[in-house]
Amino acid sequence: MFSRRHPYLHFLLIFSTIVSVSAIVISLIVLTGIKYSTQNDISDAEEKVGVIEVKGYIADPQETIQDIRRYREDNSIKAIVLRIDSPGGGVGPSQEISREVQRTLQDKKVVASLGAVAASGGYYIASAASGIVANPGTITGSIGVIMGFTDIQGLLQKIGITPVVVKSGQYKDIGSPVRSMTDAEKTILQTFSDQVHRQFITAIAEGRHLEYDKVATVADGRILTGENAHELGLVDRLGNLEDAIAWAGEMGGITGKVSAVYAKDKKHTFIKRLAESSLNEILSQLSAYHLFAGYVL
Repeated sequence: MFSRRHPYLHFLLIFSTIVSVSAIVISLIVLTGIKYSTQNDISDAEEKVGVIEVKGYIADPQETIQDIRRYREDNSIKAIVLRIDSPGGGVGPSQEISREVQRTLQDKKVVASLGAVAASGGYYIASAASGIVANPGTITGSIGVIMGFTDIQGLLQKIGITPVVVKSGQYKDIGSPVRSMTDAEKTILQTFSDQVHRQFITAIAEGRHLEYDKVATVADGRILTGENAHELGLVDRLGNLEDAIAWAGEMGGITGKVSAVYAKDKKHTFIKRLAESSLNEILSQLSAYHLFAGYVL
């Protein structure tokens, strides 16, 4: 009965609980010494394909960039596979990883292997690679930009809260949840979104060697299966991770059996990894349901 009368309040209570639990979990990081690390040593004795995983919401690109750079500089690694399982993420982080892939192509081939989901920002990264391999049922595409805002002023009025905002410029609080958005603000945000969208389409067109207009016809946010993407030229081959590794080895000039080595995980406490995983999931869900202010791919 309570949640039916006040759905937004109910959401805020649930969200607050999640944040509180996450804070408690993170605070436990300093209290535990349990280490969680998967090591996969690189031997200089044989030529290999380096596999780097891009998983979950794309927010912090630094670890992925460091892994790409390390494999690029390792002479025993002849090609790189990016295993992407991501629904997308921040525009800037996706562009940073894409740029590092482009830089790496000057020295080594990079193959993108699309897992269960490699959409939006995940596909943005993949489009920079030398080639893309996807499963027939991979969820990909979703080429577009989204900005989500929630207006909770009605809720605040019901519970007797009056927001007070002090700002230095007319648009400093654009997207504020405590007031209605003006037409001028909507125009600004739409122009901004359109500009980033053009950047997205251009990156795909250049990376995939396709005409801009051809990419634009499917860059309306629709999701595609790997099979659809293959038919449209957005994916080169249908196959799994092993197929991508074999292809990367072939591109890298490896003869015979191809060995794969996975990027080392940084040492983290088990609790920290659990907390980061939970936060990643929360961000992904908030992005999917447009419940926070920001723009994502």
